[in-house]
Amino acid sequence: MEHEQFGQGPVRDVLRAVRELAPGLSARAEETEQTRRLPEATLKDLRECGVFRLLRPRAHGGLAADPRAHFAAVRELAGACGSTGWVASVFGVHLWHLALFDPRAQQEVWGRDPEALLCSSYAPGATAVVHDGGYTLHGRWHFSSGSDHADWALLGGLVPRGEGAPPALRAFLVPRADFRVEDQWDTVGLRGTGSNDVVVEDAYVPAHRTLELAVPDLAYPGRAVNPEPLYRMSFPAMFTTAVAVPSVGVAEAALRRHCDALRARIAAGTPRRGDLEAAGQLRIARGAGEIDAAWRQLVGNIGELYDCAGRDEPPSLALRARARRDQVLAAERAMEVMDTLMAYAGGNAMRVGAGPLQRAWRDTRTARGHAANDIERGLLPFAQQALGLEVREAMV
Repeated sequence: MEHEQFGQGPVRDVLRAVRELAPGLSARAEETEQTRRLPEATLKDLRECGVFRLLRPRAHGGLAADPRAHFAAVRELAGACGSTGWVASVFGVHLWHLALFDPRAQQEVWGRDPEALLCSSYAPGATAVVHDGGYTLHGRWHFSSGSDHADWALLGGLVPRGEGAPPALRAFLVPRADFRVEDQWDTVGLRGTGSNDVVVEDAYVPAHRTLELAVPDLAYPGRAVNPEPLYRMSFPAMFTTAVAVPSVGVAEAALRRHCDALRARIAAGTPRRGDLEAAGQLRIARGAGEIDAAWRQLVGNIGELYDCAGRDEPPSLALRARARRDQVLAAERAMEVMDTLMAYAGGNAMRVGAGPLQRAWRDTRTARGHAANDIERGLLPFAQQALGLEVREAMV
């Protein structure tokens, strides 16, 4: 892991602590799958290692770190357990998102509990009704990862903007007392993410606990109290990268384990048929190249965006479109690497409960199905801006 490159001092210590968690997370990966949520021991480990401090603002006890440090941590966690990496990734970005909210909303959350965690479901699950200086929210939101463990929820809702104008998509910050979680997550991959439904019934949300989504140049109110460059990053880049990096970590670790197994058999003088064939070696080389390319593009783009934030300079459309392009390509590359490994793993790898290789395959397949990893939707903005056409995709 890039300890020195992405952080020093406390940030470096967090990254080292994350790496030390890997054996325990791997040992609990099957339990995580079976219970369909993170075990309490895993959540305790994540809290104690400090990974949730990376994107939290300094004003509330966080590190406001280079975002590449967070994604390096996610890559490591996902390599040990895909579901754990996924939940840690989105939890971290939710804390970053909270730092953009009105300072009153931040105080309501972190003033009560500096270690509070937030789940989300940004796709609009309701149309908010304007009421008494705020909004009344009523609806159901799907696929809210880590919702069983969350103290607050960030929920997408549509807000009327006046006659003839399309409604605005806003995030509504809702406390645990105002929502319930319904167990709906029973999938083939990322089973341990607990991405269940969140239900809200006529909850009042004051205006200061709402924030418009995906507006790159918006002067977010939270920046008044959180001046670090991290909080000048764009929402689309942070969120979409958060749902791509776990796949890269999963595939990278699976490829490494595959090589370890082959190396051990060769060293013991008991290679299986095909272990020494050039075709298998070429698949390893191609797979490693794809994963390396995915990671380098992801962190390279985030690094460029972070440099822009440090200069208080809006990133160009070309950079934002490239970051979106490379993010969806990363999720696709990880899935395709796992497809190749599984295609040559033999029939035993397809048995129920076959182990880490199959789990990695299922996890990357499921991650690719996330709306933000839709390949065509992510690629088109790059081509459109390259051709001088209008770019309408909001997540750029």
